[in-house]
Amino acid sequence: MARRVDINSANTDELETLLGIGKARAEAIIKHREASHGFKNVNELLSVPGVGSNILELNGNRIVCDTVRHLPSQSSHYLRNSGSSSGRSRLQQTTGDVLPRPVTRSREHSRRNSDHHDGQAQPSSSSSSSSTSRLSSISELENEDSRQVKRNATSSEERKASPTKKSCRFFTDDVGKAMPPPASPVQTTSFKKADALPKRRLSTRLQPPANLVEWVKTFQHWSEAEKNLAIDELIEKCDPSQVRHIMSVIEPQFQRDFISLLPKEVALLVLSFLEPRDILKAAQTCQTWRILCEDNLLWREKCLEAGIDEPTSKLLRRRSHGGVSRSPWKSLFLRTHQIEYNWRHGEMKPPKVLKGHDDHVITCLQFCGQRIVSGSDDNTLKVWSALTGKCLRTLTGHTGGVWSSQMKNNIIVSGSTDRTLRVWNAESGQCIHTLFGHTSTVRCMHLHENKVVSGSRDASLRLWDIDTGACLHVLVGHVAAVRCVQYDGRRVVSGAYDFMVKVWNPETEECLYTLQGHTNRVYSLQYDGVHIVSGSLDTSIRVWEADTGVHRHTLTGHQSLTSGMELKDNILVSGNADSTVKIWDITSGRCLQTLQGTNKHQSAVTSLQFDKKFVITSSDDGTVKLWDLKTGDFIRNLVVLESGGSGGVVLESTGQPNQTGVCSGKSEWYRGNKTLSSRL
Repeated sequence: MARRVDINSANTDELETLLGIGKARAEAIIKHREASHGFKNVNELLSVPGVGSNILELNGNRIVCDTVRHLPSQSSHYLRNSGSSSGRSRLQQTTGDVLPRPVTRSREHSRRNSDHHDGQAQPSSSSSSSSTSRLSSISELENEDSRQVKRNATSSEERKASPTKKSCRFFTDDVGKAMPPPASPVQTTSFKKADALPKRRLSTRLQPPANLVEWVKTFQHWSEAEKNLAIDELIEKCDPSQVRHIMSVIEPQFQRDFISLLPKEVALLVLSFLEPRDILKAAQTCQTWRILCEDNLLWREKCLEAGIDEPTSKLLRRRSHGGVSRSPWKSLFLRTHQIEYNWRHGEMKPPKVLKGHDDHVITCLQFCGQRIVSGSDDNTLKVWSALTGKCLRTLTGHTGGVWSSQMKNNIIVSGSTDRTLRVWNAESGQCIHTLFGHTSTVRCMHLHENKVVSGSRDASLRLWDIDTGACLHVLVGHVAAVRCVQYDGRRVVSGAYDFMVKVWNPETEECLYTLQGHTNRVYSLQYDGVHIVSGSLDTSIRVWEADTGVHRHTLTGHQSLTSGMELKDNILVSGNADSTVKIWDITSGRCLQTLQGTNKHQSAVTSLQFDKKFVITSSDDGTVKLWDLKTGDFIRNLVVLESGGSGGVVLESTGQPNQTGVCSGKSEWYRGNKTLSSRL
């Protein structure tokens, strides 16, 4: 019977008598024993570098520890556990998740030896993606993607000449180092089944050594533990170049293009968890991945996550890009991202100056499509080209200053101190109708489809049909000048200098609710069909329910007149004469952000506009500023007039998707990365 070895007292020679324990491992065991002041049980041998469960299995009960009682039962218990561990190890080898522990340890040891003898480290695989990591935007990454497609297209003939070349090859090890090419030619076969590893057959010009076949057969008849021990011993006897060759043969078997092997639905589900930027990077991997990354439903989901609306019919048409049909939703996402990038970082070109109206005051400013319309106290309106900055025509006919205007498509409606409204054709400049009825200045109006509601200093409101020029209804109830009005085709909401807000049914000319609470003049209104928001000279903003007239919230925080407001999706942005802008949640009445700080306006905020990402504000200080809606951070100045604070700034929106613009009067218009300026 073989002699038992006590691991707490055995010397180097005694330990070397154990199977699989050479001189190096024996010295390591003694060193570990001295550092830990002895072993408490046999299992602690596993903490010694180079000693695995296979060595315990080979030596059975020969290994003893003088501090362990009932050694046979504990040893057999460990062997059962190590057997299950070996089973798990074999499962991991089959599935390709990880390499067996002995191979990984020896491979790292050999890599260190290789670095020492060769004098240089292997290149890092991360260098292959360093160029894309430096891209400043998703659109630039898409440009890189396009260049990759062109490179793939130029090498299509080479791919045809190499039918055995895999579509995706990842020659990197588990610590991120690039693998060198195999020492001998390698022939690969395609995957027949998703659960089968590829077989690699090595070809060599050398004759196989004698008894190689018998040695392989002997190896196949060994147990799992014996095979692992033999591999350990073999690798330790190899030179670094031979270890690298072993790695080049083994690694590809554990690196599989799982995306290409999965069913399309499952692969797209995996890709849906990536950020858009990462999807664009993945599309550059190979042709198969690129086709998957162009899936229309995948990009539709990314657009919905980003809050991007549906594409227009023009964008819905698929276009071929580098031989691959591009997703319309992807095109929409990239276009939207490019526009956002232009707003934040686009080049600000010198503005164009639109000269007109001489030295008169600009009272109102509108723009729609490619036209800008300005109204002045010189009794005229002017129509400008937003592209060239030229004055297309001058609308004359009013006998008093123009104080309000609305524009839709080719129709312009203007109100004047001459107590009339006029309907104009923007294309021809012709006055279509002159609407008589008010007995004082027409101070405000709201155009909806083919009807317009006007409010006057005579304390009345009138509903007009702009197609016929007829006055349909007269709404009487205010006792002071009407300053603001909103109309959605069903209800009319008006605010006046009598401190009141009224809700009307225009068809019956009945006042449904009178909303009381303000202690000074009402200057601004917002109405979305559900909520009514009113701003007053008493510094407060009040929120009401439109259907019941119930008061919900009083928003306080401003110090002066609320001069401009906008309401979208329960988010209210208010501009005040105290030079601040606030963002509110009207459902809770909470102030989300206050746009102020070192870059805040230096004078009264006159107008504002916002969308899902940005807030644009204008002021009497001659600036138009861009802010981040969610964070409230200042982004940059869009417009800075040379004249500073002389004259107000008015800001409007085109109302067209992804084409928000800026008008200011002295008027400046910003669109994408282009600015038009007029000193009127």
